[in-house]
Amino acid sequence: MLIRPPRAHALFVLAHGAGAGMRHAFMEAAAAALAARGIATWRYEFPYAAARRKRPDSPAVLEATVRDAVARATAAAPDLPLFAGGKSMGGRMTSRAQAETPLPGVRGLIFLGFPLHPPGDPSDARADHLAAVTVPTLFLQGTRDTLAALPRIERVVAKIGGRLHVVDGADHGFKVRGRTADDVHAELADAIVAFIALLIADRASARRSRTGTRGPRAASPGPRTRPSRAKPESDRGSRPGPRPRSRER
Repeated sequence: MLIRPPRAHALFVLAHGAGAGMRHAFMEAAAAALAARGIATWRYEFPYAAARRKRPDSPAVLEATVRDAVARATAAAPDLPLFAGGKSMGGRMTSRAQAETPLPGVRGLIFLGFPLHPPGDPSDARADHLAAVTVPTLFLQGTRDTLAALPRIERVVAKIGGRLHVVDGADHGFKVRGRTADDVHAELADAIVAFIALLIADRASARRSRTGTRGPRAASPGPRTRPSRAKPESDRGSRPGPRPRSRER
C-alpha cells in the first residue's frame, strides 16, 4: 500500500510486527505522521498476516517477502530515495534480508522497536547479523521495552555504529504514560525525518565532491559513525517543555 504525499522526498518501506498487520492502528498512525512530513510509505503484509494466521512464517519466507516489497516499492516510486525497516519483527526481518544480500537501492534501515530478546530473557543473539549490514541504521527504542533492555540495545547500536533515538517511558508498542499517541508518533516521525534528511544530504554532498561542484556540506550518520557519547539532548528542538522526553545516542 503506497501513501505518497505531495512533494514527497523519500520512501520508507514499512513492515509490520508479529502480532498485527499493516492496517494496525500503530502502522496507520506512523504512515500518517510521516506523510505529514513529506515521507511516502509502502506498507505490506507477510503471508501469514494476509491469511489471518497467528503464527508468523519461516524466516526464509519473511525475508523473501521483504525483498518483494522493496522491489514493488521501487517500481511504484522509482524517483524517491529508498529506506526500509519496520515495527519490531518487521524491522528485524528487513535487517536479516539486508545482511544476507543488500536490498537494491536501500540507503538506510529504520527500526521501530527492534526486538533484541524475548521478554525476561536478555540476550544479544538476535543482533548477531547486524554486523553484516553495511547501510546506516536508526533504532527507535523505549526505555520500558521488555524486548530490548536499554543497556543491551545501546551496546548493540554502538558496536555497529548505528544511531539510537530513545523515547523515555515508552514500552515496546511506544505507549507512554501521560502522553498521547499522536504526540509520540510525532516524535518518532521527526527522528526518522532527521535521519533520512542527513543521509540524503550526505549523498548530495558526495555527488558534488565527485563532480567538483561546491555546495554546503552536511553531517552524515554514515554506516559506521559511532554515536556521540556527549550529554543527551532533546530531539524536540525549540518546542517548549519543562523537561526533554527523548534523547539521541
